[in-house]
Amino acid sequence: MTYAGDRLIYDADSHLMELPDFLSAHADAATLKQLPPLYADTTGQFDGKPYAGATGHTPEDLQKLVALGDNLTKGPKWHEALGSFSGRERSTALDLLGFERQVVFSSFCARLIFAASTIDLRYGAANAHNRAMAAFCAGDRRLIGVAMVPLDDPQRALLEIDHAHDLGLGAVWIAADAPGGRSPGHPLHDPIWATLSERRIPFILHVGSAPLSIADEWMNDGRPERKSARGGAEVIGSKDLTVIHHAAVRFLSVLILDGVLELHPQLRGGVIEIGAGWVPDMIRRLDHAASIWSRSEPHLAEMKRAPSMQIRDQLRFTPYPFEAVGTLVEESYPELYLFSSDYPHAEGGRDPIGRFPRTTDALPESARTQFFSANFTDLYPNTFV
Repeated sequence: MTYAGDRLIYDADSHLMELPDFLSAHADAATLKQLPPLYADTTGQFDGKPYAGATGHTPEDLQKLVALGDNLTKGPKWHEALGSFSGRERSTALDLLGFERQVVFSSFCARLIFAASTIDLRYGAANAHNRAMAAFCAGDRRLIGVAMVPLDDPQRALLEIDHAHDLGLGAVWIAADAPGGRSPGHPLHDPIWATLSERRIPFILHVGSAPLSIADEWMNDGRPERKSARGGAEVIGSKDLTVIHHAAVRFLSVLILDGVLELHPQLRGGVIEIGAGWVPDMIRRLDHAASIWSRSEPHLAEMKRAPSMQIRDQLRFTPYPFEAVGTLVEESYPELYLFSSDYPHAEGGRDPIGRFPRTTDALPESARTQFFSANFTDLYPNTFV
């Protein structure tokens, strides 16, 4: 018996845990000279130092991890988990988890790439990241590797999308910023959206697509003895959780109001590990904005589909395990939400499957099937060809 049991499950969010040479081992010479070290990010709480240069866990540790069987999610997290930095081991982990497909994101690279000091470093580091991701996922078609592509320079972005596609990566992680100081709906970006649409490659906003929204001054509460959970790879604090979705809401809202989803109805996008409790309110606000401002902004009146229908058709979201999926579906649409494990990060919990059914019990079985598998197939159609 696997962890998934008899239920068909596609996992929309998992991670590899980079070792210190994850980027440098795949970077060209010019990029290598500029790359900041990953060492500081992959040690300490997320201790990759003992595994530097390793291709997997020791035989003794590997035996212990495999022996966990369908209790794998209850075992070690981060670098100590099975398949955390070895693609070969991840295949074994998937055998035990029983997920039919699993999307793989990196853990430490997002802000290093999206906020790099020069545009050459952004694209050079992204290129190295994408080679490293493809190497991790090679050999197991169940693994869907996610590329990183800055959109600041549209021509270079298109070249990197081509590169990611040639590497067999299945999605493109982008920043939730105004790329190059422009709206994502700027005409210069239209070839990007057209290419992703034609190739049926989804764009992804994920934790790391924007900086943590609570700046340091808001953390200065005058009580240095108080501890915060934030720090390191995707570990946020209580204050961050309340606003973590703001950049994604802004990006998606501008994208929709500028007509990108309307113009490219086959384009798909996923918003991953940013929760989904905010989604019904975003839908309502966008419908109000398009309706109320359609006279003063005539291009809004040209939309053939309301923003709510565009979102229903083209965007997907992963709720946090503590969010009530049934309530989200009642307030919006069953097509919108996806299961995710966040393996092997601790935020995914020790029993992600067990937590989500408790919030979906009131849904009809058809909606539960959409959550655990069917909505995923719409976001990632190319992986089922």
